[in-house]
Amino acid sequence: MKFVALVSGGKDSCFNILHCLAQGHELTCLANLYPPPAESDEIDSFMYQTVGHDVLNYYSECIGVPMFRHMIQGKSNNQSLEYKVTEKDETEDLYQLLKKVLDAHPDVQGVSVGAILSTYQRTRVEDVCLRLGLTSLSYLWNRDQGELMIEMCQSEMEARIIKVAAIGLSDKHLGMTLQEIHPTLLNLNNKFGVHICGEGGEFETLVLDAPFFKKGRLIIKDKQVVKHTNDDVYYLKLSVEVVPKEGNEIISDTNYSQFVVEPPLLREQFQDIYGFIPEIDEGKLKSIENRVYETAVEKKWEITSKKVGSKIYISNITSTKSGLSEQMLDIFDHLSNELKKNGVTFQNIQSSCLLVSSMETFAAVNKIYMSFFTEPLPPARICVETCLPNGILAQLSVVIIQDLNFKAGLHVQSRSYWAPSNIGPYSQTIYDRNNNVASLSGQVPLIPKNMEVCDDIKTASCLSLQHLDNVKEVTGYTKQLSMICFFKDNKWLDTACNVWKEYMDEHKDSINKCLFARVQELPKSCSVEWGGLSHKEETDAYYDSEDEDSQEPEIVNAEVKFSHEFDFEFNKDKHHTILMNPINLEFDISKFPPSYELLPVVELFDKNGENFKYGIIQYP
Repeated sequence: MKFVALVSGGKDSCFNILHCLAQGHELTCLANLYPPPAESDEIDSFMYQTVGHDVLNYYSECIGVPMFRHMIQGKSNNQSLEYKVTEKDETEDLYQLLKKVLDAHPDVQGVSVGAILSTYQRTRVEDVCLRLGLTSLSYLWNRDQGELMIEMCQSEMEARIIKVAAIGLSDKHLGMTLQEIHPTLLNLNNKFGVHICGEGGEFETLVLDAPFFKKGRLIIKDKQVVKHTNDDVYYLKLSVEVVPKEGNEIISDTNYSQFVVEPPLLREQFQDIYGFIPEIDEGKLKSIENRVYETAVEKKWEITSKKVGSKIYISNITSTKSGLSEQMLDIFDHLSNELKKNGVTFQNIQSSCLLVSSMETFAAVNKIYMSFFTEPLPPARICVETCLPNGILAQLSVVIIQDLNFKAGLHVQSRSYWAPSNIGPYSQTIYDRNNNVASLSGQVPLIPKNMEVCDDIKTASCLSLQHLDNVKEVTGYTKQLSMICFFKDNKWLDTACNVWKEYMDEHKDSINKCLFARVQELPKSCSVEWGGLSHKEETDAYYDSEDEDSQEPEIVNAEVKFSHEFDFEFNKDKHHTILMNPINLEFDISKFPPSYELLPVVELFDKNGENFKYGIIQYP
């Protein structure tokens, strides 16, 4: 896609441009925000690097594309990690800048942004992109800083230190290249935990040359060291000029991939898992048949709404109205009324399970669904096509956090190497800080850098589970409480089971907590999807096992059970998800627990591939 590059002059914004070019995107123009004339070179901004901003005037000449600039007029008025439109906030200056770009270049689709770890910066760029119909391209997001700095040093990008603000750094380091200061940063990282890439604001850089500087490069004519109001902060005031590039200094458009290192699709842990999975027996695959069921489900199940512990579970919401839109609006009308009864709003919803009778209707269903989730951090979501009762086109179940102060999550909408972007009304995860349980959205095998579907059985089974694991690692909610692996063809079952067992090899206590469910269709026609619950184990700093008065930390657990008969002993004080095929099976709804969600599936298996009629998840 054609893209505009947000540039501060720093190494991160410029190195991300290299990655965008290496991915085949086309640089159309540059965009920069600069401080008001009355301000100093360094303003108090949570979003933007402004030291060296005057040098940006030369970038258009060096790179050969137009530069759009806009003066920063707002302040950091909204300091929440998750941003929503706030008057006179500096984020609205970014909106005005990119709107100006689109007015001049309506064919621009992407925005290059150099965020590495800053959720604050990433969410604001994503908010502006969403409002303008743009895609955030953030290939540095969540990369290992040590590896990233080495790659920057090897990229033929000339970046120099123009500001220092950390222990161990002083004015003597100003003007150094990344290569020159790299050993110092490694030493300071080992001693004091200084961020190697400066993600803690330890230093800032200015790029004077890069492979995409086609027309010229910058040289420093004069420099002045300026001491900031803080005694330990220094920056450079530079005078530069453009030196034209000639001959072998000019890099052709097709060679940008040689200046970046693209992370492997599977990281080391999942490469190992892939290596342990038996090779696919094509002869065996051809012999595998999917059991075929009648599509008509005669029996219906009830809508339930229960408070269980600190959560509210509203489950199995359906409608008997005549059309799809009518049913979806009726479902949300029912949900809205239930939310009002319980004194909560749509923002309190932690997770949802959206079932449809046909994925062909998904676009229409999703359009209505997303109209009710307009606030930051929409619910985590699982969505599959499966066998619903006659005339029922959709079913919705939700889990609600009663106190919004305990709600947090991760909603990454940028394209990166990390995991698929969620350009929609669902977050990768929403977690409840009251009981430290995270709802994990269903992850399908999309290749993150381009959002294309991977359909190789072994790779896709590993990749989709890696996406879910990446979410767990970023948030710290790493203990698996329960998992559902959805698939639509039994040819995937053995591989998915083997991937799960290898993944849980070091966590045997949770290895039996995965249900493998065949459904009729998955989003984007993918063949496998992993989703579930995880937990963050935190040790109470005041807990003393030898102190009788010390309260032992609560053990959070979820139970997963399988059976050939509906003979479960339900805990009436817990919520349950019941997986079963409701077609041609005799089941008595009166035997269901007070709070339950029925998730109809075509077939159900355990981790060893044994077929069961019934499975349950008892929630913590």
